[in-house]
Amino acid sequence: MKKNNLSTMGRQGGASVLTILIMVLFFGSLLTLVVKLGPVYIDDITIQEALESLDGTEGLSTMGPAQVLTLINKRLSVNNVRGFDPKHISVEKNGEFVVIKVDYEVRNNLFSNVDTVIHFKHEYELKGK
Repeated sequence: MKKNNLSTMGRQGGASVLTILIMVLFFGSLLTLVVKLGPVYIDDITIQEALESLDGTEGLSTMGPAQVLTLINKRLSVNNVRGFDPKHISVEKNGEFVVIKVDYEVRNNLFSNVDTVIHFKHEYELKGK
């Protein structure tokens, strides 16, 4: 017959206060990173989608660089991308193709004197109808 030892049950107290504090700090830091960096990546995905949607646009290959930039700015405005500076977009003509290069970085303050720098670089070769 097996004897139930209650003295070992009393010693099992679960996680200590220190363990819980470390877990709260870890998950709090992780949540801070997601809240601060998530919108930056979402804006970059929106910029990518806006530029990729230009492929096949009517008359794109006949437009000049200034007209293409105006079209891009309208699409970014519609998609509510506000913190992006259009000077980071360069538009070049390569025959019937339009080459769009995007190169920018975003700086965010995490807390106190700790900052993040995220660099994005994309290149698209688009052809209109």
